[in-house]
Amino acid sequence: MKIINSMNNELIEKKQKTVFISADHGLALVYFLQTDVVNTMLSNGIRVVVLTDDGVTDKVRSRFAADNLYFEGLRLDGLKKYFKSVHHNRQYWLHFLRWMGGSDQVNTTAIDSHLRQMNHETSRRGKFLMPFLKGYIRILRKSGYARKNLVRSQMRYTPAIYSDLFEKYSPTLVIASTSGWRLDRYLLREAAQRGIETCMAVIGWDNPSSYRLPGAPMQWANCWSQIQKQELTEGADWNQDRVNIGGIPTYDGYFQKKWQLSREAYFQMHQLDLNRKLISFACSFVTFSPNFQDIEALVQLVSEDALNQPCQLLIRLHPNHFLAGSLFEEEANRIRELIKGKPYIHLVEPVALGGDLGFYSGEDMPEKSSMMAWSDVFLTVYSTMVVETAIHNRPIVSVCIDAPGGWNKPEKFSLSLSEIGKWPTHERFRNAKAGRVVYNKEQLKDAINLYLEHPETDEAERLKFIQDECTYTDGSAGKRTGEYFSRLAKESKISQSVIYQFDPIH
Repeated sequence: MKIINSMNNELIEKKQKTVFISADHGLALVYFLQTDVVNTMLSNGIRVVVLTDDGVTDKVRSRFAADNLYFEGLRLDGLKKYFKSVHHNRQYWLHFLRWMGGSDQVNTTAIDSHLRQMNHETSRRGKFLMPFLKGYIRILRKSGYARKNLVRSQMRYTPAIYSDLFEKYSPTLVIASTSGWRLDRYLLREAAQRGIETCMAVIGWDNPSSYRLPGAPMQWANCWSQIQKQELTEGADWNQDRVNIGGIPTYDGYFQKKWQLSREAYFQMHQLDLNRKLISFACSFVTFSPNFQDIEALVQLVSEDALNQPCQLLIRLHPNHFLAGSLFEEEANRIRELIKGKPYIHLVEPVALGGDLGFYSGEDMPEKSSMMAWSDVFLTVYSTMVVETAIHNRPIVSVCIDAPGGWNKPEKFSLSLSEIGKWPTHERFRNAKAGRVVYNKEQLKDAINLYLEHPETDEAERLKFIQDECTYTDGSAGKRTGEYFSRLAKESKISQSVIYQFDPIH
């Protein structure tokens, strides 16, 4: 009888639809596990296996334990070893070509800036290759067939690192938080090689415009908005019938105000003065330009009481500020030194989850939400937090004060902040008139004073901006997305033909 029961259990398990989810980033864990996405899939009878950083797998498993939910390591060390040891240069440049080689039928200014950076910072050998690579990139941007061949050519680099997991769980769908722009490309290629369908979940606002061609043949995508869908279909050849607009589940908690602390509790957390207006600055864009000059101007305005009302400043460091030995770490230390001893200047440091997931973490969502909700004026440099702050309906200023000489390092590429307004997401913020953009200290002062006196300014534009960018503003994106993934899992069939379903339309 025990043998028969065991056989029946195995048969039931094999019939059950299973989904792999690659969560190789802190924000991916928020997207899938701190929203309704995975819970909706579980309620639909889907078995979910989340693959995440090996260093935090046990921690994540204990925190999100649920029936039919399993956790496995992503084996990132093995992937890094494979990338470095097997035709490393060829893999490196194939990745670069995918990044730069999307169609020019959509705005390419963001990736063009990265191309300029690479041209400046690459090795001597890279500089020798660059003219040939640029020529190939011009072909890729015009030819859908060239792009298709590039994507398919990478299938030769498919290590069987996950073969035991595929055999153990027999998934019918693999979902990743990128379309193989990170090391998830190896998982996606192995799935494609096995005839298992794959899906990308767009986690970041600028992902479709900042990265282009998939790192493996893929079939499905879930994005935030019609805008992102157009970027995927016209910029990276996705079949429009296979791109779903599900909104952004990560922001459901903002719309529902589930993370937001009271003003009193948040001010007490940072020893803020309840009688002073709160100005917040979230660092961003540290790859190409320092934030220091923006912060320095704000510190002077607040410390000298140069604004129309008594204010205090809260500065949130960027996750990249914690890269050991980097220019960004140096900038973080300069900021700490600048604000030392100033009573109305405070610093917020994002929380790290651990492993390779970095400081993009769901651990401090209450901090982020409360910072935006209780800021009288919120400032940044076009970061994704302009969308998040618009959800909280707070005034927004994008501070683009140029740093003389940029990083002032000959080997380091610098890009003036005044040059980046035409990047796709930046351009959308500007065109939406959802906030103000300033280029010097006087403009900064005027914009802050305007919003302090008239916080309702640009409110209608902010509301339309989040509608256009997020689509669903009722906190339902997680359930919608979970239903979509569940439907794909139930309808997907294992077939070797899936590796040929990446069809360019240009």
